[in-house]
Amino acid sequence: MTELAAAGIPVTVTCRVLKLSRQPYYRWLVDPITPSEVVEAYRANALFDAHKDDPEFGHRLLADEAAEAGEAIADRTAWRIASSNGWWSAFGKKRGRSGKKPGPPVHHDLCAVIDEDGRTRHVFAAEAPNELWLVDITEHKTAEGKLYCCAIKDVFSGRIVGYSIDSRMTSRLAVQALENAVAMRGDVAGCIVHSDRGSQFRSRKFLRALTRHRMVGSMGRVGSSGDNAAMESFFALLQKNVLDRRSWTTREQLRIAIVTWIERTYHRRRRQPRLGRLTPIEFETIMNTTVALAA
Repeated sequence: MTELAAAGIPVTVTCRVLKLSRQPYYRWLVDPITPSEVVEAYRANALFDAHKDDPEFGHRLLADEAAEAGEAIADRTAWRIASSNGWWSAFGKKRGRSGKKPGPPVHHDLCAVIDEDGRTRHVFAAEAPNELWLVDITEHKTAEGKLYCCAIKDVFSGRIVGYSIDSRMTSRLAVQALENAVAMRGDVAGCIVHSDRGSQFRSRKFLRALTRHRMVGSMGRVGSSGDNAAMESFFALLQKNVLDRRSWTTREQLRIAIVTWIERTYHRRRRQPRLGRLTPIEFETIMNTTVALAA
């Protein structure tokens, strides 16, 4: 209407042709964006950020994440905004699609090498602590529901330097495991953190954590367990020695069992051939002592 008015066509005529009232138009002209629309935009932005970080979340969990970010939203409002924008949970019903495709990598694969035959293989080796970490997530069911464990392994000694256990598989699970590992190891600048293409490791929260600690991300291919085989071997041991040994009634029972096995058995009692029949704790102790004496 403004352009037509500038061209010499009265607003009255334009409104009559479009069958609009002049009063609402003039009110809109004074205040084109209402306060409620601004609030709606902030809420939608908070929900979108939460959905990008954790595509598995439904509208209730998205509302929880938005509230934590400072935008309190009722569940019904969160559902309306999410559904109108098509932000569906990855675990929800398929809506005209064959399924969710894995997301694109956010890092190059820094553990891949090409052999003489032109085939790609992965080398997981480190000459010192905090050079290369592997991270992955496993899950197991209990009578209360699933329990998720995100663990980080230092390739140098095979030690689990950080882990996080929760009832929800969110980006926060991966970030907490990383923060725990950094708190244990100290200066980790330049350390490569290799993962698969799970949404938790592609989330902005995890990427920000890597940047904050000056670490370098690495990411394998889609659907190739060999791209993170060294971490898969640890979870296979955990599955055999803890998860599948019995039925678990509560998540707390399973959590205690996982922590006990990692700290008491895997770290201090399970000797590894590649470490010269030493445990991860023994190997690190000897190597750190050797380095200190050499210095």
